[in-house]
Amino acid sequence: MDIMILAIVFIIYIFALVYVGYYAWKETESSEDFMIGGKDTNPAIMALSYGATFISTAAIIGFGGVAGEYGMSVLWLAFLNIIVGIFIAFVFLGKRTRRMGHSLGSLTFPEFLGKRFNSKCIHYLSGLIIFCAMPLYAAVVLIGAARFLESSLMIDFGISLFILAIIITFYVFFGGIKGVMYTDALQGVIMVCAMVFLLGFVYWLLGGVTHANTALTDMVSLYPASATATGGTGWTTFPEFGSPFWWSLVSSTLIGVGIGVLAQPQLIVRFMTVKSDKELNRSVLVGGLFIAIMPTTAYIVGSLSNVYFFDKLGKIAVDVVGGNVDKVIPTFITMALPEWFVYIFLLSLLAAAMSTISSQLHTQGTAFGVDIYGTLRNKAKQKADQITVTRIGILIAIILALILAFSLPGSIIALGTSLFFEICAAAFLPVFLGALYWKGITTKGAIAGIVSGTVVSLFWLLFVFAKTAKGLGLCKAIFGCATLLPAMPWPYIDVMLIAVPISAIFTLVVSLLTKPPAQEVIDKAFEDIDNKGSGVQ
Repeated sequence: MDIMILAIVFIIYIFALVYVGYYAWKETESSEDFMIGGKDTNPAIMALSYGATFISTAAIIGFGGVAGEYGMSVLWLAFLNIIVGIFIAFVFLGKRTRRMGHSLGSLTFPEFLGKRFNSKCIHYLSGLIIFCAMPLYAAVVLIGAARFLESSLMIDFGISLFILAIIITFYVFFGGIKGVMYTDALQGVIMVCAMVFLLGFVYWLLGGVTHANTALTDMVSLYPASATATGGTGWTTFPEFGSPFWWSLVSSTLIGVGIGVLAQPQLIVRFMTVKSDKELNRSVLVGGLFIAIMPTTAYIVGSLSNVYFFDKLGKIAVDVVGGNVDKVIPTFITMALPEWFVYIFLLSLLAAAMSTISSQLHTQGTAFGVDIYGTLRNKAKQKADQITVTRIGILIAIILALILAFSLPGSIIALGTSLFFEICAAAFLPVFLGALYWKGITTKGAIAGIVSGTVVSLFWLLFVFAKTAKGLGLCKAIFGCATLLPAMPWPYIDVMLIAVPISAIFTLVVSLLTKPPAQEVIDKAFEDIDNKGSGVQ
């Protein structure tokens, strides 16, 4: 009976996705529809799509697992997600991005930068960075969903990856951004309902909010020795200031993801899918509520899983899953919650994974078809050619993500997410902010910022930042040491704190030393921003 119920639920779910994908395909009549939804997306759909793309299995499984090992201090990330990822992004960046993007007629984030600076080099280079870096992020999101399929339904990990990849590729391949955003909205509703129930059930299961949190606080003597040795103080307290744990949490998790969200190409393009600033204003509340519910629940449940596991098994979460924190949330859900909810939660995880991966595939596909191929061959002006090559890019992207998903080690989801967010921030954040707010930024200044941010971030990850430098082993092979800067706190300072300031300095200095941009380029870019009455209604 349980198998029959599960089969019925999944058939309904897949049918809904296929129908929405078909509807989006019928509504997609031009390259503008395929790339940015025809610029008339409903604000609620845009907000849900933005949130569902932002909060994926990386947040629920990856960072929820990190909370299971290290505690509730990661909740500060949820606060930054709301303030920075929604309010600042929508109000201070989204409106200008929408107006400028519409004035320039840009369909992708790299094209936005390329037209803003009147540079094919920037257009091509930005697309190349995105296409090469995003498979890592897509892979860890796939891993998150596949791990839950493996833990709850006993489906082989490899088979799970292929099932997810086939379904997601279908509606992105045919429906474009409309297929992505419509299915995001559907999946966002499923995700919210599941997480609200999960939070309430867990606190009920553990005797209420006060009792559960107090029990977790009183378990401080069981806190992992590895975390205590690096500055951890407990599951409900912040790590010791200046310790390796503190640097890792603040620079990698809070700043890297919390601030790095502002430079995410798959999120920035959402701002160009609505027709006016009013739609963005209406999106803030929906997006804020979504973000407030989703990561907050995952981080609290991940932390409180220690109370449940210790009561039932006499072990803390990280010991139950054999050290692989990516399995904390799947194992807890499978053991602690009713079987029917395991199925519902599985749907919510599939929804989270599909919503994020679909956006990643669409972004990589457009980077390949419009920003790389189109810039080099200048053929992508024709609708059929543009969409066809973009679809080829989507297929290449999912193949790369699958290869990485099979190759990456355990406990990789949170780290892989942070790395992608930080590489994008290092490459694009100073240039993106300059493009929106400073008319004096030059083409050469923008190129200098993108190149310096990318080069410095890669150098820091390969040769200084302990988590990646030691894991990759390239620094050890070349220089005979695990990291070039072993003294505290350098091995624990994340790439974003180093690369973003350097990118900003290069952008500023080179812009001040080079020829100002042509006035007609500036006038075109700031047409709707300077004339506040245009495109705001």
